[in-house]
Amino acid sequence: MYIAITIVILMVMLTAAITQFGYVQITQMRVKNDLRLFTILEGLGLYSRDRYEALAKTEVTLQSIDGFKLSGAAIAPHPRSKRWMIIVHGYTGSRAFSTQFLDMFTEEGFNVLLIDQRRHGQSEGRFTTYGYQEKYDVQAWVNWLLEHYGEELEIGLHGQSLGGGTVLEYLSLDVPPQVKLVISDCAYSDLSELMKHQITKLNRLPVHFLKWVNNRIRKKAGFSFEQVSPIRSVQQSPLPVLFIHGSRDNYVPTHMSMDMYEAKQGPKRLLLIEGANHAAAYHVHPQQYREEVRSFIREYLGEASAASKSALESLGAAKESTDPSARVPLFPDSISSL
Repeated sequence: MYIAITIVILMVMLTAAITQFGYVQITQMRVKNDLRLFTILEGLGLYSRDRYEALAKTEVTLQSIDGFKLSGAAIAPHPRSKRWMIIVHGYTGSRAFSTQFLDMFTEEGFNVLLIDQRRHGQSEGRFTTYGYQEKYDVQAWVNWLLEHYGEELEIGLHGQSLGGGTVLEYLSLDVPPQVKLVISDCAYSDLSELMKHQITKLNRLPVHFLKWVNNRIRKKAGFSFEQVSPIRSVQQSPLPVLFIHGSRDNYVPTHMSMDMYEAKQGPKRLLLIEGANHAAAYHVHPQQYREEVRSFIREYLGEASAASKSALESLGAAKESTDPSARVPLFPDSISSL
């Protein structure tokens, strides 16, 4: 009898510990610092810390609707351009990791707003909520751009992983007409389905843990898995969306972007990068990624202005001659689970 009671107590304690661990990993996993993120990018030849630090930029802070300080950097190589791209990073990353996409957008005449998601980088926050709260942060950044650069802007959104889910969740809000298009890289279609996959398939735990972890998150972090479903948001949105995903992504399964593509009405594209794992599509096939993004932007916004092109040619020549990260090496097929 004593042995049976002991076993039951140990099982209860183990269950509670696993549930707590899952809650922390999902909402409060340790964030990578900028040095580590730039080291990753430099190793892949995608971008360098020196280049970022040398950029002319405006540090920006604003307050979220629930009182947290949000941090970002506005980079405007095209002062006369009305185009702005907001780039949103993934889980445990920061705006440092988003620098890999800078050139792709500035080459199309965009100024760029790099943001730190809540609880990441220099932004404040207690929990990651997978778009439940973060979509309002994106809304605040869009409003900031309109207030500071005028109502005639053409704004695009690019998000990777958590960032992709965030920008798609934003589409469920009242989106102003200045927001013209969205690029979603390896986003999840539904948080309940994602967590079921990660708990039962990747971690090989019984499905019961899904409910227990969800209950803990509801009580502690103030949201539940059922409240986050980007596929619902894209079904309602008329905006053009480019879905990008690696064909070998098992962290956020590839079919999730395929499902959203099928569910979305109106303008849409789907790009599957052969052989790429999670958050690796860009560095596995950078040319294919860039060409599809360029084509998507030009279809819905047209080409960059002549003034922007001229400025970019000058910047590009300087970069090519001085920066080794401008040269693209042979890449491995995965970098992280961001």
